[in-house]
Amino acid sequence: MDDIYERLGVKRLINAAGTYTTVGGSRMSERTLEAMRSAAGSFVNIRELQSAIHKRLAELTKNEAACVTTGAAAGIYVTIASCVAEKLGKPFAHLSKDEVEKCEIIIYRAHRNPYDWAVRQLGVKLVEVGYPNEIQPATAKDLEHAVGEHSAAIFYVAQSRGGWTAPGALDLESVISVVKGANLPVVVDAAAQLPPVENLWNFTDMGAAAAIFSGGKDLRGPQASGLVVGRRFLIERIVETNFPNYGIGRMLKVGREELVGLLVAVEEYVSMDHSRKREWCEEQVKRISEALTGFCGISVERSFPNEAGQPIPRALVRFSSAIDKPAKRVLEELMKGDPGIFAMAASDDAIFINPMTLEEGEVEVVVERLQDIALKLK
Repeated sequence: MDDIYERLGVKRLINAAGTYTTVGGSRMSERTLEAMRSAAGSFVNIRELQSAIHKRLAELTKNEAACVTTGAAAGIYVTIASCVAEKLGKPFAHLSKDEVEKCEIIIYRAHRNPYDWAVRQLGVKLVEVGYPNEIQPATAKDLEHAVGEHSAAIFYVAQSRGGWTAPGALDLESVISVVKGANLPVVVDAAAQLPPVENLWNFTDMGAAAAIFSGGKDLRGPQASGLVVGRRFLIERIVETNFPNYGIGRMLKVGREELVGLLVAVEEYVSMDHSRKREWCEEQVKRISEALTGFCGISVERSFPNEAGQPIPRALVRFSSAIDKPAKRVLEELMKGDPGIFAMAASDDAIFINPMTLEEGEVEVVVERLQDIALKLK
């Protein structure tokens, strides 16, 4: 079989960092890949396929409704647009620029990040609440005062304790409680909040109108897919706004291959043994520690949770070296090999090895490479 990466001169990587988009997110199962290949072999009515898959995804995720988008950022984009359409009572494609610009989306300052371009590019006004710290903790009154006649939604970035989101926001349950009487939809960015699998329905069970997940992270679906789950009234607006309709959704194409691929990936995800997956990751962290602790001054600690606040352990590998900022040098050396090894820095003298995207046998390759690099740093 033709090796496309070899033919193009692109080096393969071992992903020891996690489900980062920049290296492909995750690996799809053979069953998912075969389903996508099969889907590509026939023409179908896309709307009919969407309807059937959306219904099945809603059942699998215990939600009123669901919709497939071309990635989580696109999911945020069409969901917020649909909140605006719902606020103004007509399809988004029929709204004027002035109408959209008057609408307000409430967001905590602690939740601002580069991904919120998916909200900003619509032209809506962001109303910020609180501060990205705990000097003056956010209160329910702060949120109440932010709600006004032009409010169309609250955009909330879900994050487990220990993840990268700054402190400074009320918890999601409190936010939903505060705005319950205002009939204001709460939209949850949960792109990387799997595992645990229960998050597929936890946020909406709390009362969020929609929760948005990346299809290409731990779900192990197509990288160019996203999943929106939630209340039927809002999902119907999203379907009305999303591809293949004309308007903003037209540029967010989701092919039959991605639709089928994400469905199969979700079917596998909700039926898999997640406790076994966590146990396997714990075993890999232990193997890394046993192989590296004490080798050329290396120390290894268990780090939990991981960078996204997911309940997955990582190995924090610290290097004792005379050179300045050894972590930078280690990461460079890891990438030089063939295959390259992609990992993330924890500090100037330490890196993380995240087992969630590793497969059996790859930990040994990572350990051996780190031992070789440690000898060079002596």
